[in-house]
Amino acid sequence: MVFIQNQIDTKRSNWFITSSLKGISQVILIENTISGLIILAAITITSYSLGIIALLSAMVGTFVAKIGGAEQESIEQGLFGYNSVLTGMALALFLTGDERWITALIGAAIAAIFTAAMMHFMRQSSIPILTFPFIILSWFLLLTSYRLISVELSSDLVPQSLSNWKLNIEGETHWFNGAVNGIGQIFFLDHAISGILLFVAVFWAGWRFGLYAIIGNAVALLASYGLGGEHRAIFLGLYGYNAILTIFAVSIVFKENDRNGLFIGIIAAFLTVPITASISTWLIPFGLPALTMPFVLCTWLILGAKKVLPRL
Repeated sequence: MVFIQNQIDTKRSNWFITSSLKGISQVILIENTISGLIILAAITITSYSLGIIALLSAMVGTFVAKIGGAEQESIEQGLFGYNSVLTGMALALFLTGDERWITALIGAAIAAIFTAAMMHFMRQSSIPILTFPFIILSWFLLLTSYRLISVELSSDLVPQSLSNWKLNIEGETHWFNGAVNGIGQIFFLDHAISGILLFVAVFWAGWRFGLYAIIGNAVALLASYGLGGEHRAIFLGLYGYNAILTIFAVSIVFKENDRNGLFIGIIAAFLTVPITASISTWLIPFGLPALTMPFVLCTWLILGAKKVLPRL
């Protein structure tokens, strides 16, 4: 009886761990435990504390979904973890003070609830919620720092006046950095080895994911450089990560057997560049990062248009 009980306990703990790791991999629209583990390693290499927050946030999102009575299949797919992961990481990075770790985990729990609400509201449209809960929740919580003294905003997020904004496109070109930082910025990472590990995680899930990640990032690099973007932003990967996520969504995950999937994905990846530039400009007076809003808007645009224009 003791042996049987131990087996049951092990199975339960393994289920929770695998679901949490899938929650990490679902950030890049992939359901794969090993990919999630590799991603966690990539995050931890850059920052040990950030790796802990990512794992704890995934576990918090999974736990909230479980005790809330969500469908077991959705929980095991990691669909309640990825918004929690991104929210926890964003709050840990963009807030200061010792309390930010607690705020990050509370945010991760709220993100799971927000995810459930969005699933309900968007069920009829059959349009995926993507990372919208993470974006809105993170923006709202960061903005509370201007009214609540207990929430301290990082000095890296400084509001600026658009009237004083100057575009600086000078600087060195680092194409290798741009090639690996694009995928790294999905998880707020600016580290070459972490970027390479993330490519390994993507290829582990399937060669098509890996190939499309390279194509999406290349499209963003060339488009942002050709359109005269800031070199610092380009080679930090700030244009690449939304393009990678978008080409994944449009060309692989939600393509619905579309023969033109890759072509549409390339167009969508290109569109993320001006959308990123526009959203980043819009947020300058608030001092907020664009996060993955370009990915969400561009993916919704393509998927929504295909509902009315099926030949697209």
